[in-house]
Order: sequence, then structure tokens, then C-alpha cells
Amino acid sequence: MADPKPKKKYALVGTGGRSYFFYSAIATTYSSTSCVVAFCDTNQTRLDYANSRLTALGHPAVPTFLAADFDAMIQTTQPDEVIVTTIDRTHHIYIIRSLQLGRNVITEKPMTIDAPRCQQIIDAVDAHPSNSVRVTFNYRYAPHNTKVFELIQSGAIGKVTSVHFEWMLNTSHGADYFRRWHRDKRNSGGLLVHKSTHHFDLVNFWLQTRPVSVYAQGDLKFYGKENAEQRGVTKFYTRVRGNEEGLAKGDPFALDCSKVETLRSLYLDAEHEDGYHRDQSVFGDGISIEDTMNLLVRYRSGAVMTYSLTAYSPWEGLRVSFNGTGGRLEMEVVENSYVNSGGDQSLEGCLERRTILLRPLFEAPREVEIEESKGAHGGGDNVLLQDLFGEPVSDEYMRAASHIDGAASILTGIAANKSIATGQVVYVDDVLKVPG
Repeated sequence: MADPKPKKKYALVGTGGRSYFFYSAIATTYSSTSCVVAFCDTNQTRLDYANSRLTALGHPAVPTFLAADFDAMIQTTQPDEVIVTTIDRTHHIYIIRSLQLGRNVITEKPMTIDAPRCQQIIDAVDAHPSNSVRVTFNYRYAPHNTKVFELIQSGAIGKVTSVHFEWMLNTSHGADYFRRWHRDKRNSGGLLVHKSTHHFDLVNFWLQTRPVSVYAQGDLKFYGKENAEQRGVTKFYTRVRGNEEGLAKGDPFALDCSKVETLRSLYLDAEHEDGYHRDQSVFGDGISIEDTMNLLVRYRSGAVMTYSLTAYSPWEGLRVSFNGTGGRLEMEVVENSYVNSGGDQSLEGCLERRTILLRPLFEAPREVEIEESKGAHGGGDNVLLQDLFGEPVSDEYMRAASHIDGAASILTGIAANKSIATGQVVYVDDVLKVPG
């Protein structure tokens, strides 16, 4: 009998809230073909907690390494691939070093947060062509988004001339970005990079094109202390811990991490090591990202997109419409409310309802049937995980995203940030020329 195929080995760097999505899948659904060999983080408490969760899933405990010992982790455990789920501004460090050490990379979106870091990643991939970088754009895999791709590429509305894309983040999910490290643009690039990379990637994917120019406006209009003061608020707190029975009590925006086991273990119990506070007030000082953003984007295909992102909406989801030479395509998706607690992420991006309406010229409109989906991000998460960790299969929709796709998606947001700062139209190639 032939020897069984060896399991593919994964090391994971960054054991915060998002990491469980990856290592739990490896430890359960894909345990016959994959295994975790190491964890790496800046915080030992968080590393120990990740190991406890991993063993609870039936996987053996793995060696843990602090960030300064990343090279030692690679040399000691010899992973085939490195999964990067650190804060956004450090993605490039681990992507580049993994490539230099001969490893493939799977990275959370956004691939990175600005043009210099992006260029460094592109150069590193070019210098190590035998290794690859995958960016985990799970929204590509949601059946409704795949259906939009299929309809547009089939010519159902002819050549797409314009797109209107509106995304609403609600006062649960949207507010959460203003409690965490994301609130500092130096960490996240702002929501136009951290969150909108999903949306800009979808447009690139749907139309099979790239952005040419971006004009943007963005402001902090709802969150932050100054906005609250203008609405008449006079009492403020810095964070929930220590104010549970005081100013934070009764605040619908307050997140009490002590009441959620994963948040308590990942952050409250770990903050003595790094001073990171997960429960900051969304109406505090120090917020440098926008909550209200509007863009006008021109694409190589000739299409133009108007885009809106609001981070304090009463509901969560999107409306997108495509006008073409042969008709119009409209989609509305309403998602459930969600806060990243680092636990079971099966609810993240789950759907309340979704509709796709095709309006051909000179014909009656008709609703398009969408394949049933289950799980987070509109059913896309499970399909993405199969693509990452399961047996390889062909994908006629070309949903796997490379570092080039990762670069093309963030450059819309990076150009938008520059446009907001200057008040000018920004040409993407002036920011960074992406190959291909």
C-alpha cells in the first residue's frame, strides 16, 4: 500500500480575532490533508489562548513564537505556507519574509495599506517566483456575487458603462472599527483600504478591469468626540473597562469584553503585555479614519463607478446596480448584524435576504435565481476554505486572488485617501503601476 500523502503544514502569524477562521478549519474540516505547525504573535497570552482553542478542536498543541522569533519559527517547524492575520500595517513584513524564506503565503485582506508597502510585496514575489501570495477575498465566493460575475461576463446587459455601489455598515459592525486598532489610519489605511478593498475587488472581478483614476471625499461625521459634542453629549469615557457601571452603562455603543469569553481571553487578559484596548469608546479622541466616504472611479474598461460607504447605518448590506448597453442589473443584499468577537464566525456576513434583478432593454424585468448558500459572508467562507485547504479543483469563475489582485483592490482606496487629502483627481498609475 502506498504511503499516505503528507499533510500540508501551515504556520500562522497574528492570533487575534480573525485567525480562528483559518486554524479552526484546518483542525476540523481539513484535518486529513492539513495541519498547523506553529503560532506566532507579539503577545504570549494570546498565543497560549490560541493553543488552548486549537487543542479543544482535537488538534495537538503547537510551538509558539513571539514576533521577534519569526525566522526561528520557519526554520524550526518548516511550514509549507504561512497564514498572515496580523494588523494590516504589518502584513508586508511577514509576507515578504515568508517569501524570502521560501514559503507560500495566504494573507488576510487588505494585502497591505499603502503604495510603498505594496511595491515591496510585488518586488518580493518577482524575486521569488517559485512562491505565491494568495489574498483571501471571501466575497468573491458568495453565490450571489459569483452570479453577478456570470451574468455580466455572459453579456446579459451588454457592455457595462456605469456602476453605482452603496455599502452600509451598521451601528454594530461599523462602530466596531472605531473601537479597535482600525481607528488609527496608520494601522489600517482607513476603511477605504481595510473594508472597501472587498468592494473594489468585487468591481475589478465583476468587470475584469482595473481602476484608472479616483476622486474621493471623506469625513468623520458621526463617530469621534467632536461629533458627539456637537450633538449635545457632555459625558465621555475612554474605554468600557472601569466604566461598566458608570458612563458606559446603557451606552448602546459600549462593548463590554468581560462578558464575552473570547474577547476577554484574547484582549482583556492579554492587555498587560501590550497595552492594547479592545473596548475603546467610539466617541473618544484619537480617531483618524473616516466614517462617511464617496468616490468617483474610472476604469480601464471605460466604465465609471460612483461608490458610497457609510459606517453608521441602521442596516448592514449593499445595493449595487450596473448600467449597460443592453440593460441594467440590480442587486440588494441585507446582512445580519455582527461584531468580531474572535469566536464562532459563522454569523459574520450571514444574510437576511438577497435579490438580483435583471432588466434587459425592451423586455420585462426578471428576478434571477441564486444558488442556496450557508455560512458566513453570504456563503462565501466555506467555498473559500475549500479552495485554500481542500483538494484542488478547477474554478471557471477565476475567484482565487493573487497579490496582483490584492494590489489592484487596495490601490483604489489608496488613491482615494490621497484624493481626500489633496482634493484632486488621482491617477492610479501615478500612485503605483501594477503589472499585468
